[in-house]
Amino acid sequence: MSLKQEFELLRRVPFFAEIEPSKLKLLAFMSERVGFDPGKNLMRQGDQADAAYLIIDGLAEVILETPAGPVVVATLGANEIVGEMGILGNVPRAATVRAKDRVIALRISKEPFMRMVREFPNMAVSIMQELAHRVESTNNQLRAALAEIKQLRETAGIAA
Repeated sequence: MSLKQEFELLRRVPFFAEIEPSKLKLLAFMSERVGFDPGKNLMRQGDQADAAYLIIDGLAEVILETPAGPVVVATLGANEIVGEMGILGNVPRAATVRAKDRVIALRISKEPFMRMVREFPNMAVSIMQELAHRVESTNNQLRAALAEIKQLRETAGIAA
């Protein structure tokens, strides 16, 4: 894939849409094209966050490792970014991300990613909006799960 193609891919992602072309080309140049076979991890829950990944092709599952076993909480595809939360919060990975089929991605290292966030406030706002959307989605899933647990308890005659 050429630098121009990688630049065009980055430009399609809302996070990067308003970054000036010269800076976005630099980000594309500093990114690395990587591939993951089905079942391979892009990242593992608990690992240190060192990069974000822009999925170019394929599907990846976001998996939470829980005491009851792994739970798939999302499936991501082309033009979606993953791994930015760990970079922004400087915290370990919150989930495992595994290739569902062959995944091709751009690996964007922490430092260039953070430089773009600092230089382009609109990018930071766009990321905050995406993260707020993810939190809302997670809250909705949690509400549904808690309602289902409550209903199962009532059906089984178990006190809450």
